[in-house]
Amino acid sequence: MLSHSLVGIIHFCCVLFQLRRRFSKAFKGGFPFPKKGRGISLEMVIMAGTVMLAYYFEYTDTFAVNVQGFFCYESAYRKPYPGPEERSAVPPVLLYSLAAGVPVLVIIVGETAVFCLQMATRDFENQEKTLLTGDCCYINPLVRRTVRFLGIYAFGLFATDIFVNAGQVVTGNLAPHFLALCKPNYTALGCQQFTQFITGAEACSGNPDLIMKARKTFPSKEAALSLYAATYLAMYITNTVKARGTRLAKPVLCFSLMCLAFLTGINRVAEYRNHWSDVIAGFVVGISIAVFLVVCVVNNFRGRQPEHEHSHMDNLAQMPMISIPRVESPLEKNHITAFAEVT
Repeated sequence: MLSHSLVGIIHFCCVLFQLRRRFSKAFKGGFPFPKKGRGISLEMVIMAGTVMLAYYFEYTDTFAVNVQGFFCYESAYRKPYPGPEERSAVPPVLLYSLAAGVPVLVIIVGETAVFCLQMATRDFENQEKTLLTGDCCYINPLVRRTVRFLGIYAFGLFATDIFVNAGQVVTGNLAPHFLALCKPNYTALGCQQFTQFITGAEACSGNPDLIMKARKTFPSKEAALSLYAATYLAMYITNTVKARGTRLAKPVLCFSLMCLAFLTGINRVAEYRNHWSDVIAGFVVGISIAVFLVVCVVNNFRGRQPEHEHSHMDNLAQMPMISIPRVESPLEKNHITAFAEVT
């Protein structure tokens, strides 16, 4: 099964390579837009590929799940079945709606407030501008920053989903309630001892769809998505909100978001839907992707430096080093003479 998953991933990469070749042939004579436009087009292609890969993981059988075995009467997988995901205290619809809606709303409101404050303080001329199609066409700073931050956040959501699905497909880790859904016939399987290991998908006699979902728990998708959204939003609030009187308001709001994310993971364990290891791995995936995107991609939500600052720094870097001749101190000369007399 693991080889089938790798073959599926390789096949998807080949499809992306063919799309890239067709895209290059279509613009063989040159791109009809400047270099800035080329960068935007490349980002759109990457985003489309990410969304496509997430779709293949979620809604198709392109990547086969690894079938992991289990021991007879293994206590780690004998928890009661908690019911469908819709009966959870944090159902998927609520989690996905909050993860997709709350950061979008907060970023739009925050960027609008920052833009209005800059307009009120007449700091509009110092705002960053991005060249789009020519020397005279610019995107409004409010639109540019909002689209940039929301686009990176959306990319991170799909990337988190891809990382989680890839881990679930490759590992095939079993849920705590797996045996309640698998319903193995221990007599037919010859389970005379607890140490006997059972392999093969034919060992289960329950609902195949529920069994397949019970084989995809590591890492926890709910834990990863919730902590990714909370970390991204908390870092946005910390780096963007600079108003007076928010020294305690910002930490309280950020800690509240992180607490809700951690409670989501704890709820998964309490309802016997995931192991502790699944939740911790999901937390690691979510927070790692969020921190990487914020620090390395959007530069802690700071604006780009103006062009004159870049040119000034480049000129300083290109300046030749000036060698200053060494002047011998009279004290140093007397010290050397005295040392020679002693020796």
